[in-house]
Amino acid sequence: MERLTTGIPGLDTLLRGGVFKGGIYMIQGAPGAGKTILANQLCFAHAAGGGKALYVTLLAENHSRLIGHLQSFAFFDDTAVPSLVSYISAFNILEEQGLEGLLETLRREIRKSGISLLILDGLVSAEETANTPRELKKFINELQTQAGLTNCTIFMLTSAYMSQRLVAAEHTMVDGLIELRGRPIGRRAERGIEIQKFRGSATLPGLHAFAISDAGVEIYPRIESLFAWPSIPSGFDGEATSTGIDSLDALFEGGPARHSGTLLLGPAGIGKTTFGLHFLGPEPGVCLSFSEMGEALRDKAARMKLPAAERFDRGELEVIWQPVTEASVDELCHRLLRTIETTRAKRLFIDGLDGFQKIAGETDRIGPLLTALMNQLRGMGVTTLASTETDIAGIVPGQPLAGLALRDLSPVADNIVVMRMASAGSSLQRLLTVLKSRDNRTDLRFRRFDIRDDGVFIEDQPENAALLMSGTPATLPPLSGAAEPPDELGRGG
Repeated sequence: MERLTTGIPGLDTLLRGGVFKGGIYMIQGAPGAGKTILANQLCFAHAAGGGKALYVTLLAENHSRLIGHLQSFAFFDDTAVPSLVSYISAFNILEEQGLEGLLETLRREIRKSGISLLILDGLVSAEETANTPRELKKFINELQTQAGLTNCTIFMLTSAYMSQRLVAAEHTMVDGLIELRGRPIGRRAERGIEIQKFRGSATLPGLHAFAISDAGVEIYPRIESLFAWPSIPSGFDGEATSTGIDSLDALFEGGPARHSGTLLLGPAGIGKTTFGLHFLGPEPGVCLSFSEMGEALRDKAARMKLPAAERFDRGELEVIWQPVTEASVDELCHRLLRTIETTRAKRLFIDGLDGFQKIAGETDRIGPLLTALMNQLRGMGVTTLASTETDIAGIVPGQPLAGLALRDLSPVADNIVVMRMASAGSSLQRLLTVLKSRDNRTDLRFRRFDIRDDGVFIEDQPENAALLMSGTPATLPPLSGAAEPPDELGRGG
């Protein structure tokens, strides 16, 4: 059977390529769910592809008012009305002639004008007109027959609150059911779409987010469902690449593997963003920031004279600033992947991985979502560095990782760098270690580091860090030297 693309961003993805030509489909949702906007966007997308669409209302609605509302959307094309997209009201026909008169009107309009897409808005009115459930089923059956004979695809719009007899007719007769609904996430709400039924093909299951903007309806398939298996085979090849900090590369025995994902764990103020700016220097990249805006990041890189500042100035670094106020986590993931694809970025720095959790509001989703996202990034050939904030608790002697939540990180992070604070008298010292480096030999010893005017400086030897972690020395020598290849090695998982 031949497919008909809907032209709705994301909807064809859910339908694995679009609906089938000559099929009959139901779009169901409560008032305000977005049915009318979605249906009209279907019409204008169909017209843009060379087809002819007819929008039939069964409600006493003013078409000029409807078109007036549609004119604010980017998909609306006034030159397509009425030659390619036409509107008629069949309310009076339904009132005076019943379902038989409505069916004859639809037949005539489809054949006379060569209609290839028909929208029937207000199916609940047809239900109310039917004298018996059998009469309603007969109407839908004959409408389906007409769709097949003329190769005209039909969408019927109805309220989510249908009587039981219409529910039965829908389950037995239509080719597909698309449901639009809202759902609360804390005090905010998110629009959702689900393909509840679709004959002839698999669909992307579950509830997916969508938004209505000036562009119209855009659907964002759930990342963990869309990329349950990466769409691109992983590009992980073991080749070492630089973090932008030579002394940190030495702790990785050359640097993390290209296309890998590295996680920075550390408290606020320890320097995670500065590490990220170093990381963005060697190649074109993208920064997803949940706190600082692009101009602030560019100024910070310029003050430290980091290579990232030059990439900002040449337009080789794109910043996506996403406050954790109100947003859709799926929309954010799709925007991130699109930006990486269009800019052909080789590196990604996520400044605040916990921002995904704050936006999503669903703790059970974050692990699968980030796993799917990282797998897709690897397949796209992107090397990723992501930071996440930990508590500022000090180091317990003999238990340097006490208080850190390190479970369930392996699917997300190939490499893990732990950053901690320790006290020496009245001062705080910064420490770090490479806790994990997948398939690479790593030095597991802590080292002191500092943030200076020209960026990150890591001490070359671990003795001072060991002294600091064993107790609370009143004084320590200043940081000096640069990291050398380690002589005490551990192998990551």
